[in-house]
Amino acid sequence: MEFFHHDKTLLLSELLTVCMIVVVSSLGPIYTPPDIERLTDRFSRLPVNQGYEAFFGGANVRLINNGSSADLILDKSSGSGLISRDKYYYGFFNAALKLPANFTSGVIVAFYLSNQNIFPHNHDELDFELLGYEKRRRNWVLQTNLYGNGSVSTGREEKFYLWFDPTQDFHDYTILWNNHHIVFLVDNVPIREVVHNTTISSIYPSKPMSIYATIWDGSEWATHGGKYPVNYTYAPFVTSLKGVELEGCVSHQSATSCAKRSTSSLDPVEGDEFVKLSQQQMTGLKWARRKHMFYSYCQDTRRYKVLPPECTAN
Repeated sequence: MEFFHHDKTLLLSELLTVCMIVVVSSLGPIYTPPDIERLTDRFSRLPVNQGYEAFFGGANVRLINNGSSADLILDKSSGSGLISRDKYYYGFFNAALKLPANFTSGVIVAFYLSNQNIFPHNHDELDFELLGYEKRRRNWVLQTNLYGNGSVSTGREEKFYLWFDPTQDFHDYTILWNNHHIVFLVDNVPIREVVHNTTISSIYPSKPMSIYATIWDGSEWATHGGKYPVNYTYAPFVTSLKGVELEGCVSHQSATSCAKRSTSSLDPVEGDEFVKLSQQQMTGLKWARRKHMFYSYCQDTRRYKVLPPECTAN
């Protein structure tokens, strides 16, 4: 009987293992990003309250650990957001975010650069927008976008599925912007590069911008005209923020002085390592776009009868 009991226990263990494999397999392939140099390690991280102040929904902005981190809350009363204390022309900007769990249709978490409050008809913008999941899917979508000099009539969106669960831990979302290129990075992996060349120069961001972190109700915009609105039964929706990096040329310094002082503290993103992507970073970029990008405006011929010029440039 002792042998039989041991044998039965082993059989049950094997069956459980098989079941776990089946469950994991049903989630689809799990991708591990390639090794990438960590640009975020090159700069110091600030307490949230040192780099930011309340932008809107002040009652729903909760500073934690003496302001070293913060929770941004969306509930029936309001969303909430932070704005950087300085404006920057060029720089390296990072936020480590942990996103709300549960059903998040219509919930938008954004980390972005903009000067719309100063140039309402001619503004620049660089966006990370994290879109809560709809009923037909069960994962967050990451969208990137850019506008320059008021070019809002042409959206330049690209959309990705993440290779991790953004609700379980903090992950870094980074925007690098200088005279050479704009790079969007997730956990130091480049997912999008916009090279500053003649085909895109007219819409390349050209004016100082503030940096924002927000959570808000995007039901009408993000869920097919409100088809899957925010369900406040699951509120409050909480995004946690830390890992602030705000390194760049602040707005009282001109763009010319930034470009000329490539090794000074005035513009820490003009050194050789920031002029172009390394081979390792290029490998990461190709991996992210091949494995995780599912929409690019440059492939949307239904939306654009004539694609924007940068899409067809050699």
